[in-house]
Amino acid sequence: MTVTRTPARHDRAGTRSARRGGVFRPASARAVTARVLALGLIIGVALWAAAPLVASGNWTGVAITALATGAALYAYLTPRRLPLKYLLPTTFLLLAFQVFPVVHTMSLALSNAGDGHLGTKQEAIAAIETSSVRREPGSAEFRLTVAVKDDALVFLLADPAKGAAYAGTADGLRRIGGVTLGPGGRITAAEGYTVLTTAQASARGTEITALAVPVKGGAIRSQGLTRAYQGRAALAYDAACDCVTGQGTTWRADEEQGRFVAADGSALPQGWKVGVGLSNLAAALTNPKINAHVASVFAWNLFYAVAVVALTAALGVAGALVFHHPRMRGVRFYRTLIVLPYAMPAFAMLLVWRDLFNTDFGLINRLFGLHTDWLGTPLTARLSVLLVQLWLGFPYMFLVATGALQTIPAEYMEAAQVDGASAWQRFGKVTLPLLLLALAPLLVSSFAFNFNNFNGIFLVTSGGPFPSDDPTAGATDLLITYTFRLAFGQEGARYGLASAMSIYVYLIVAVISIIGFRRTRAFKEVT
Repeated sequence: MTVTRTPARHDRAGTRSARRGGVFRPASARAVTARVLALGLIIGVALWAAAPLVASGNWTGVAITALATGAALYAYLTPRRLPLKYLLPTTFLLLAFQVFPVVHTMSLALSNAGDGHLGTKQEAIAAIETSSVRREPGSAEFRLTVAVKDDALVFLLADPAKGAAYAGTADGLRRIGGVTLGPGGRITAAEGYTVLTTAQASARGTEITALAVPVKGGAIRSQGLTRAYQGRAALAYDAACDCVTGQGTTWRADEEQGRFVAADGSALPQGWKVGVGLSNLAAALTNPKINAHVASVFAWNLFYAVAVVALTAALGVAGALVFHHPRMRGVRFYRTLIVLPYAMPAFAMLLVWRDLFNTDFGLINRLFGLHTDWLGTPLTARLSVLLVQLWLGFPYMFLVATGALQTIPAEYMEAAQVDGASAWQRFGKVTLPLLLLALAPLLVSSFAFNFNNFNGIFLVTSGGPFPSDDPTAGATDLLITYTFRLAFGQEGARYGLASAMSIYVYLIVAVISIIGFRRTRAFKEVT
């Protein structure tokens, strides 16, 4: 008898029927419940993510959220498409934590983003006007109460003359009701706001002083913790000429620089973010203030990364070989001691090592009766950072080498010994090639990590020591620490320049890593 196979059916609840022994059976209640919960979770997360995007007018983000939600619903609301169910979360994480940071960094490199150039032109105008507010005779006064709402600072203002209450933030002033007035006419409670105590307000004194509530023609600023005044802006924006005027000077908008510039070339500190094309990338190569030390810094950076990898790998493999010997006793105890540096927080250990190298009270000088300025001369500073990274890095190589040694079949070593190979020959011809098969990819990734090991340098030497006549580049500076000093130095934060330099560093590491991974393919021949 021939049995005709019919395709799976779907009921109204979206469940799929499964056939067993020629009989169709609906999906279980547990499966239906799981799908309903998944549907609710996906939609709930989508609404949670879309709400602030809609409020801020970020329609690109709303579109991305809608596409991601549609893809998730498509994958999880049916029992089919099983591979997609596993690939979709991985794809989302890859886009969020790998692709997006790279794209965002590249977009910053094409802009003038930095201190004073983080917002829009309208935000820059508002900042210019509010920062120039000055109190004038007869200006309006308010009874001030400092409060918070959603952890944002708010001025609760009572106007005795008008009998009105207001809430003021950096976004503006609005009238409120449902307030309770205390002695002196100050607001003591307001619905939806948390009033700060005097101690709490004093702790945020800097924020209170800096807060300016924009109003027409000026802004409201605090005068202590109990009073506020409405001042007049000394600088005002004129849309007719697209300029800022005041104090006898006119600053005209320069859309290429993203700032208001006067006829004498001076500019207001508040600007806005604009695209600058490839100027940041070109400046990293052509600006003498930037590229003057790149060659020397890169040479030391390359030597540092290679030396750290070589030293940690050599010491880790040596330790693993010693404790792999069958006659060795107390192996577990010694292995635990060796792994301790790897288990300790690297951030704290780097600071400890910096103090150990201190000339006056460091343990190293006291222990050996020395007076060496370990971090004060180029040679000793470089030796010091290499020693620190050797101490921090070799336990990882030790663990990997220990595991790799235990996978090498004993028959290989026995066969080599029968053939008359010496201990060094067995290591060079059998053990080392098989170890490199497991270690080679890790050596390449370790090189990439140490090439950009910002903490390892900055927390120990801060890139120094520096020449007395040029504090730009230090003897232990890596490209990443050199970039940090250029981009976040005395001229303020320059995120565009930092992003441009980061792109070059990324390309250097990528090229070297690709070459390294191709080289490691040669070790596969040992299998």
